[in-house]
Amino acid sequence: MGNREALLQAAKRCLFEQGYGNTTARDIATAAGTSLAAIGYHYGSTEALLNAAMIEAMGEWGDQIAVTLAQEAPADDTAGADEDPLSHFQRFWERVLESFADQRQIWAASFELFGLVDRVPEIRRQLAVATEESRVGLGELFGGVDPATDLERARAVGSFYHALISGVIAQWLIDPERAPTAEQITEGLRIVAAIGRTPAAAEATPH
Repeated sequence: MGNREALLQAAKRCLFEQGYGNTTARDIATAAGTSLAAIGYHYGSTEALLNAAMIEAMGEWGDQIAVTLAQEAPADDTAGADEDPLSHFQRFWERVLESFADQRQIWAASFELFGLVDRVPEIRRQLAVATEESRVGLGELFGGVDPATDLERARAVGSFYHALISGVIAQWLIDPERAPTAEQITEGLRIVAAIGRTPAAAEATPH
């Protein structure tokens, strides 16, 4: 492992153990077994390295979830044809919520970053790019929409899931014992979808 990769891995460990705001350049260099100068040489600044570590960690979470969801998917198109889509949705959310517990440090650190966007323009820029990529990726991951053929649809579906995941994570970080379960999230979707099908809603929809 070269110094650049060692620094990135060390930065992720420091993020998980100490959080974004409490991690110093010396912490990372010590964990990586490199000099302080190596951070500037490879990443330009400690902040840039921490941001890269955060984005990679979140990408790894996405990869793990993709593998999990692929394992939950039917073996072929007919295997799940008769399955209630909401049951499928709930099962997926059970796996997602399990991943929150395994990766709590990532999400705690990510919420630290949100508080810095007004003071550190570079963090805002990087988060904006990562968020846009997440929207499209989630649309493909959860909605099965190929962005290569329908980018706007993938983005719309992904934006819904991004908002849902962010909201659930916030509740889970604050009060994990009373955070919504997969069953509650599914029931909420069921109720909201039913409201959209009521005669009053149909009459209010512009044609």
